[in-house]
Amino acid sequence: MIKKKTFADKVLDFHRALHYNEELPPGFGVLNPIQETAGVPGIMERFYKKYYNDNKTRKFIIGINPGRHGAGTTGIPFTDSKRLKTLCGIASDLPSTHEVSAHFVYDMIAAYGGVNAFYGDVYIQSMFPLALVRQSSNKDGWVNCNYYDDPRLIEALEPYMRAKLKEQVAFGVEQSTAYVLGKKNAKYFERLNQKEKLFERTVILPHPRYIQQYRSKDKDLFITEYIEALKPR
Repeated sequence: MIKKKTFADKVLDFHRALHYNEELPPGFGVLNPIQETAGVPGIMERFYKKYYNDNKTRKFIIGINPGRHGAGTTGIPFTDSKRLKTLCGIASDLPSTHEVSAHFVYDMIAAYGGVNAFYGDVYIQSMFPLALVRQSSNKDGWVNCNYYDDPRLIEALEPYMRAKLKEQVAFGVEQSTAYVLGKKNAKYFERLNQKEKLFERTVILPHPRYIQQYRSKDKDLFITEYIEALKPR
């Protein structure tokens, strides 16, 4: 008898198969932590087997693309190595990283009821599921970028983003509503969704990085907005 795959199995299979080998506009690059960072495949397996090892249907939060210090390091969306250890209980040999967006996300998760409650209800990924970087003129060499920062980048990535969203919908996410982070991200998501008819409606939530950088004094109000949108009623 073939064992039915759990949500965790599907997520892990998806990430193991992630490759982006298509040509990008000059000055842009892709980071794939599951292939490029030692220990990340094992970390992801421990995380997803801990929180997603079931067949529950989950709400789908759709971000932009991973940052270098969050999922670009750990493989887990909006989760830096610091919170992976202290809040998710998964220690690693990864360098200690601190991502701005992760600060808000894990404060929101705490208010939601904690990591078990949140991840039991919600799955998070991004329009483009790998980290994107661009060449910089400063001493850092490469810096984070968003898929929509350059029209040429959007054009190059759109077929891949469309295919990967369709694959993730098949995991067993609720298709009544997509929860999309950021207005600009939602603009491109809705254009894609009109073509593919993956979700019935879109709820746009302020991006965690925007909240932390520009509206941190109102963080509690934004946490309430997230929870009211996401909490089962």
